[in-house]
Amino acid sequence: MQGLCNSTTKPQQVPCKSHFGGSDEMSLTNGWTGADARMLQDALRLSQEAFAEYLDVHPRTVGYWHQKPSSRPKSEIQQMLDTALDRAPADVQARFAELQGTSTSPAATEAAPVKAATEAEQRLASDPNVVAALDWLDERGTREPGTARRAVASRLTQIDVNSLRDRGSRRGRVDQRTVAQALADYYGRGSSGYGRYAARFGDVEADTSVFTRSDWLDLNCPLIATHDRLKLMRAAGAAPVSLDEEAFDQAVQRLAESLALGIRFVNMPLYRLLGVDMRRESLGGTVGISSFVEYIVTMDLLEGELVDALAGGVQAGELPLRDRYLPDLDTVLDVGGRLTAGGTLALCAFARPADPFRGPADYVLLVQERSGHVINAARRLAVIPKGFHQPLVDFRADAQVGATMRREMEEELFGRHDIDNTVGDQRSADPMYPSRLSEPMRWLLGEPGRLRMECTGFGLNLVSGNFEFPSLIVVEDEEFWQRYGGQIEANWETANLRQYSSADAELVEELASDEAWSNEGLFALLQGLRRLSEIGGSRVNVPTIEWEIR
Repeated sequence: MQGLCNSTTKPQQVPCKSHFGGSDEMSLTNGWTGADARMLQDALRLSQEAFAEYLDVHPRTVGYWHQKPSSRPKSEIQQMLDTALDRAPADVQARFAELQGTSTSPAATEAAPVKAATEAEQRLASDPNVVAALDWLDERGTREPGTARRAVASRLTQIDVNSLRDRGSRRGRVDQRTVAQALADYYGRGSSGYGRYAARFGDVEADTSVFTRSDWLDLNCPLIATHDRLKLMRAAGAAPVSLDEEAFDQAVQRLAESLALGIRFVNMPLYRLLGVDMRRESLGGTVGISSFVEYIVTMDLLEGELVDALAGGVQAGELPLRDRYLPDLDTVLDVGGRLTAGGTLALCAFARPADPFRGPADYVLLVQERSGHVINAARRLAVIPKGFHQPLVDFRADAQVGATMRREMEEELFGRHDIDNTVGDQRSADPMYPSRLSEPMRWLLGEPGRLRMECTGFGLNLVSGNFEFPSLIVVEDEEFWQRYGGQIEANWETANLRQYSSADAELVEELASDEAWSNEGLFALLQGLRRLSEIGGSRVNVPTIEWEIR
């Protein structure tokens, strides 16, 4: 780049990586975050709009970096940021280094861990979400106030961040099939019609950790009020969770690691399942209210404990938290007797017209690789959207599964950052009011029949005991993709977004055999494809899917 942008000179655009050679000398070793990108913008002394033009990205992307500093830009934008920094003038690089605190001087190098530790200590004292988690641990662990805070502070001094990152790499090598088999060994076979979901898809044999039964599958339930009828019980009370010494210690470790890595979470309300009444074309049952911090320091710990054991991080067979929270299949099915959180996830299928280059009319199928910053299924394949079932503002109406599904579409596909509760507080009286919707969602809801959403099944995931509502979202009008296909862009929860054609049987079969799937993601993919084959007509050419209960 030659010089800086001013108000009368259009900045030179950053070429994509494929258009140039050169060094990555100034690139960030651990990749860019939204906060890093903002620092580069500040070092260049550009407005948000000018910085977006400078990088040749949408202004909404730059705005999101300001709203979500911990977000990780996509790989191609990471490369563009690397190049922008590498080719920036020396004075810009110096300002960026000063803002980053990454000067090559020994003093700055020694100060970096001190700065990180200071931030962690500040959050420990003042972050209301961390404080809520600490208070909950003291209360449920029947300990004196301040005990959890002191324990986390002590643990922070012992943490090696590089070791945590190495552990993350080891976890990523444990594939879906290994997890499913380990849980099959732990729990054994189901009885009374219950068992683990498995399926044959062409030459693919899939086995999952989703515990279900035949009348919970192929529900084909429209996600509208007359069929989508989960009910909120306001007097349900708190989830029956108590903490022994081992559970308290692991919860403290989880919080200390989150602080050391700079991971942020928001203590929002979360639906917990109390009762189940699922049948064809009808979702029934009851839910109560829990909180996100309760989940992340209890049931969410089970996945990491299991994967660490399988990766060799701890001795195989030593699963004390699982032995406490989810020891057998009776406990799995007793959803009201434990903290049973969960969510919704959907296979999206958008109709496309025939194309002389691509081929016949089909559906675009979207699949995501989850980022390393999400609370579960990190770095795994999943359908999109995927989210926890939780209220936004109307606790009773939002208990419908379809309410979460529409919200997740807005957030994860159509760029509605204002309904992402990890970004900021929710102050709108009705965030899903028609005038606030994104343009693609307004079009979909503008006329009946444009948006088809169905729940394709229900199950309880043995990984953490979560409930799962796999769904299918179908847009049959080709006009939508022609108008808005270019506006669909995944949010920070996605590291990469892939598209597949419903007419490409070979590639879709290969997709289903990928070992990188999360268990719930594979469950949703197979159930969604099974239903799409029934209703998609000539647009769909995939092998027959036959499920069984094991």
